[in-house]
Amino acid sequence: MIDRHIVDSIQSSGIDIILSLPCNMLSGIFIEIAQRNIVHIPVCREEEGVGIAAGAALAGKKPMLLMQNSGLGNSINTLASLTLLYKLPLFIMMSHRGGPGEQILAQIPMGKASPELLKLLRIDFIKLSHSAELVNLGPFIKKTFEESLIHAAFLSRELWHEEK
Repeated sequence: MIDRHIVDSIQSSGIDIILSLPCNMLSGIFIEIAQRNIVHIPVCREEEGVGIAAGAALAGKKPMLLMQNSGLGNSINTLASLTLLYKLPLFIMMSHRGGPGEQILAQIPMGKASPELLKLLRIDFIKLSHSAELVNLGPFIKKTFEESLIHAAFLSRELWHEEK
């Protein structure tokens, strides 16, 4: 249900190309995307996704990058020197690893740093931890393309635990 609602918001917001990297937390979203008519391109590295998204935006598309927040560090230079510099729209949706309940110790440092990195780059973001907050997702995605800026959403582990 959560995954379906997230993909409904993505689709109704006009996203027409999704670039992604694997993540167990996002697996239900990947399954839901595969069942719909949305262009989906798996990429090997986050900055590759940012570069392809930039080209898509220049071609008039509405791109989204779907990844773990731990990959944000890999994409910082490309986000700053390409997407931000040229004011290209990009919506980034990230599983927020490293928060409460995280089992993998190595995820914790980027879990703490990711929101701060976005603040430093002046990238507007939202954190979604409860299903009631999902009503904010669609309008927030649309704002990305209205303002031709980067916006991001963190999807916390609690979002899916609530459903169980």
